[in-house]
Order: sequence, then C-alpha cells, then structure tokens
Amino acid sequence: MENRILEIKKTALSEVDKAFDLKSLEEVKNKYLSRASELNNLKKGLKDLPPEQRPKIGALTNEVSKEIESLINKKEEEFYTLELNKKLEKEKIDITLPSNFDKTGKVHPLTKTVNEIVEIFELLGFSLIKNEYAPEVETVKYNFDLLNTPKEHPARDVQDTFYSKLGENVVLRSQTSNSQVRQMLNSKPPVKIISPGRVYRSESVSARKNNLFHQIEGLYVDKGVTFSDLKGVLNEFIRLYFGSYRPTRFRNSFFPFTEPSAEVDVQCIMCEGKGCPTCSGTGWLEILGCGMVDPNVLKSVDIDPEIYSGFAFGMGVERLTMLKYAIDDIRLFFNNDVRFLNQF
Repeated sequence: MENRILEIKKTALSEVDKAFDLKSLEEVKNKYLSRASELNNLKKGLKDLPPEQRPKIGALTNEVSKEIESLINKKEEEFYTLELNKKLEKEKIDITLPSNFDKTGKVHPLTKTVNEIVEIFELLGFSLIKNEYAPEVETVKYNFDLLNTPKEHPARDVQDTFYSKLGENVVLRSQTSNSQVRQMLNSKPPVKIISPGRVYRSESVSARKNNLFHQIEGLYVDKGVTFSDLKGVLNEFIRLYFGSYRPTRFRNSFFPFTEPSAEVDVQCIMCEGKGCPTCSGTGWLEILGCGMVDPNVLKSVDIDPEIYSGFAFGMGVERLTMLKYAIDDIRLFFNNDVRFLNQF
C-alpha cells in the first residue's frame, strides 16, 4: 500500500504541473482530493491493515494529501493572478483622457433646513399640514380677521402687505398663520400640525430682509395645553436642530393671535454668549415667536376656549439657516449663484 500511495503522489504532482488553466486544475483536484478519490479510499481502508502498519500508512496518506493540496493551491493562485492581469490589461482605462462630467443638482440650503425642521417636529408628534389648508394667495378673512388682527392694525397697511388687483379682500399671505385657522375650521381638537411655506411682506430688500421669505408655523390645540408644554417643545427642537443643548430665554412680546406672547432667543452660536457683532454684543439671537393661542382665535373657529387651549409658534427658515451655516446675507439664497449653492 505504501508503494501505491507514492505512485499516486508522483502521478498527481505531475498532472498538477501539466494543468494549463483553472478548469483543468479543478479536474485534477477532484480526481485526487475528493471523497471519491483513490487516496481517500485508501484512508478508509486503514482499518483493514495490521495494527502495527496503520500509524505509518495513515501518516503517509495525510502527508501526500497535504502536499498535493498545497501544490494545487499554489497553482490556483498563479492562474488567478494570470487571469486577473489579463482582465485588467483588457479593461485598462487611460485616466489621462478627457471625460464627460455630468453636473448633478444639490438640495437648496433652505429646502434642506425645512426638511430638517419638519423631520424634528414629526418626531415630536406633529403632522405636516395638507397643501389645501395653506394657500399663498389668501383672503383678508384668513390672513387677518380670524387671527384677531383688527382693521386698524399696522400689519394690514399697504406698506406691509401685498394686496391683489383682484380687490382689497385678496392678499399674498403675510404669515403662515392662515394655515392655523383653516386647519381648526376643518378638524376638531386635538390639532397638532406643522406648516412650512412661503410668505410675502412689503419690505425693502437688504442683507437681513427680503420681500419673499419662508416660515414654519406650528400649532397644538387640546385639553390642558399649557405654556410649559410650549417651552418644552421649543427647547427640545432647539437642542435637536443645533445638535446640542443651548441656553434659551423667553421674552415678553405681542402678537394679535397669541396671549401671552413671547419671543425666543438662543445663546449666540458665534460667541457662545460672550457678545459679538453678530448678536450686537448681547450674547443672544432671536429665532422665533410664540405664545398661547388667543381665546378670540379659538372662538372664531368654533372651538370653546373654556374647554380647549393651545400654543402656536412661527420661525423664519432663512434666519435659522443663516445662523446654522454662518451666512451673513439673505440675498444669497435667491441669487442662484452656483458657487454659493455648491457649498451645500
């Protein structure tokens, strides 16, 4: 049996050496190392040998198997490298040749900010308002009257609001708050919505102001809603938006549709509250307005203020984007300068 094993070794090594590709090498491998191979059958027959011969023959069989397998593996590596080099040579690319570059669009920084803010408030349980409840061309009724804004209020002047040639009753909405009353008129509490969109003001265009800009309005009306709920929601939004906790302060303010009203400041992201030109040395930056929904607004949409309460807030998308990305001119958002847009 020893002689036969050595003959198998000699023949196998010779056939491995003569193999000319991976396919022929695989055939040799199956012939000498598979379960059905003669060498494997000899291993199985060890039990029939005299006890004193089994260790020697067994060791020899294992040694021959390993030697054949080692040579096959080495040959396989050689064939693999050869095939790879042939493929690389065939598919080689001259990187010095000119190529076609297809420019791809990028998400506008304002759109990016809107998407991020909406995603945060959706995590906080708010739902995105339906488009039909947030028209940009609006009537005075929804833009002012139902929002507790009296006829003598300065915001209704031609100097502040764009009125349509269709008549004094049609305006370009001056805030996204019109979506609040439309939502409350078409649904019963609880109401918990977020409403992004474009708004229009008769402003002189400058580095800080534009006559078209974007707002995001939020509204929550239900039984037992308090100012503490408002503060909790807005503080959590600020933490998520800026990526970490930031000190905030709520200052008394006035809006016709909320009572009490407040403006929210966040610690200046440029100087960390120490005072700098960006925050006019105060260490604080105003980011949004908010307050408890005025009972008169609830009455105007047939919601009983004795049973329900709510809060509302509104923020300028451009201002939040400028703060987060340290942009100093609002006009950059509308100039369509690709050098600016490519930074995002």
